[in-house]
Amino acid sequence: MSDDNHTLPYPAADSEHPTLVIPGGRDGAAVDGVASPARTRKRWPWVLLIVVVVLAGLVVAAELIARAVLPGIVRGIVIEQLDLPADQELAVEADGILLPQLIGGTLDSLHLSTDSVTLEGITGAVDVTATGVPLRGGDLRDASGTIRIDESQFTTLLSNTDLPIDTVTLETPNATVSGSVSVLGIAIPISLTVTPGVAEGDLELTPVGLTIGGLEVDADQVGSTLGALGEQLTQTQRICIADQLPAGITLTDLEIDGAEAVIDVDVDGAIATDESLLEKGTCPQG
Repeated sequence: MSDDNHTLPYPAADSEHPTLVIPGGRDGAAVDGVASPARTRKRWPWVLLIVVVVLAGLVVAAELIARAVLPGIVRGIVIEQLDLPADQELAVEADGILLPQLIGGTLDSLHLSTDSVTLEGITGAVDVTATGVPLRGGDLRDASGTIRIDESQFTTLLSNTDLPIDTVTLETPNATVSGSVSVLGIAIPISLTVTPGVAEGDLELTPVGLTIGGLEVDADQVGSTLGALGEQLTQTQRICIADQLPAGITLTDLEIDGAEAVIDVDVDGAIATDESLLEKGTCPQG
């Protein structure tokens, strides 16, 4: 081969033409250890989204746990305070989002209900709503509810009256009390139909009909036949039943619904801290 065309050598590395470093490779990939700024910025929204989703999941889980645990705790406290049977049926429900309420130490609203519970000898269905329930001890802000009792329990409520009562029949909107009175040594059956209500916490009975010996009579006939007892039967009567209920419970209204008496009550907020309010109340002596 001819030596006429000699190969020229490459220039030295420190010559006039230094090697250039490309800052980014294909698709923003790092070159020579230098990361692509554009690629890093795009990752942040996804990271924040994942963090938000995880936190939201934790909050939802904590809320569900609180709702699962709280009813059992409240049920246990109520059963202990009222000295109820350990297997007492009692539904508990709290309103609103619980976590902020638990952190603040007060439940906005707490709903308690049962189809059958016995309080101071009276058995019925109870439905009570309490507001401002302190979790660290203290009085309730407010509480009220209803008690539904049947004919036999309504008869028990009337046990302190002077009315001749053997049985009570309930039919909207009245109650009919039946018994007998003695006239000249003869027992005469009587049925008195009344419309029940509440006056200043007492049970009020307003007569609307009377039968004697199966015959319907008017007020004048009763007065002339039965004297003082007849006058009593035809007048509105007020009956104190505070001694048959916890002292912290006050009657506010009463209506007959079918074969049940529906009693509205107001609950003293101090019943959560004052044990005396769980004992039977008292009636004036007279």
